[in-house]
Amino acid sequence: MDYQGLLERVCHETEAFRGKGKVADYIPALGRVDPGRFGIALATVDGSLYTTGDVDKPFSIQSISKVFTLALALKQEGDQVWKRVGKEPSGHPFNSLAQLEVEQGVPRNPFINGGALVITDILLDHLPRPLEEILGFIRELAGSDSIISDEEVALSEEEKGDRNAALAHFMKSFGNIRHGVDDVLKLYFSHCAITMDCISLARAFLFLADGGRHPVTGEQVLTSSLTKRLNSLMMTSGLYNESGEFAYRVGLPSKSGVGGGIVSILPGHFSLALWGPELNACGNSLRGIEALDLFTTYSGLSVF
Repeated sequence: MDYQGLLERVCHETEAFRGKGKVADYIPALGRVDPGRFGIALATVDGSLYTTGDVDKPFSIQSISKVFTLALALKQEGDQVWKRVGKEPSGHPFNSLAQLEVEQGVPRNPFINGGALVITDILLDHLPRPLEEILGFIRELAGSDSIISDEEVALSEEEKGDRNAALAHFMKSFGNIRHGVDDVLKLYFSHCAITMDCISLARAFLFLADGGRHPVTGEQVLTSSLTKRLNSLMMTSGLYNESGEFAYRVGLPSKSGVGGGIVSILPGHFSLALWGPELNACGNSLRGIEALDLFTTYSGLSVF
């Protein structure tokens, strides 16, 4: 497969979508990002790397961090995690309160905001220095010490974080948030504010494409069984309430963030990270989805 030629073709053919989305300006720090940026990096399980565009420009990964925090929670508690968070698509926006009352404070999945707050609460049980340890975990996977949590972005999210605070307080009323709400929110905003470039992000997700094995050392990051479960959740719930449409069009387990990033994996083959800050109405990278649709269409590579 000529991955380099394919990435360049996809990048060129999606130029027409530039300017058709909108950056996440409801988070002020993200509203100042250059909307025209776009890059794709593909890392294979055999160690090859292919890139095009703005692949070395760090950006806020936002909800993509939820994959890393879920992986850490699964390492700590395994399937016990599912006693406090579900495994079903929500069908609602990522910050919706609608289902929590009916379902007694148990969020539908770990990738909507309510579920990610519960996962964050679980990590506070196990990690003495939670943000440092989350960053350390990601840096080790990516092979990069340059990955940070952007304090400006975290503070910007906190200023606009009333809906997330409401979610946390509501779940705490059902006993599904056990630490102080302020502590949970601070860690949540901080890990969503982690910045990475496409190359580091693609490398950091390689363990999910290789049965849970570390891309360099070969050590098991997660068991193959837990890796399978995490990948399946990305397929069913990784792109908010657009997950079904995305699975239909693209057919790869993926996770998006409102910073404009999307990471996709094909088990046994590669991880692919792209960044296009302009979002569609569901909060996903508009150009990114078009690019991934073309990528799987032209290559014939998907899980289906």
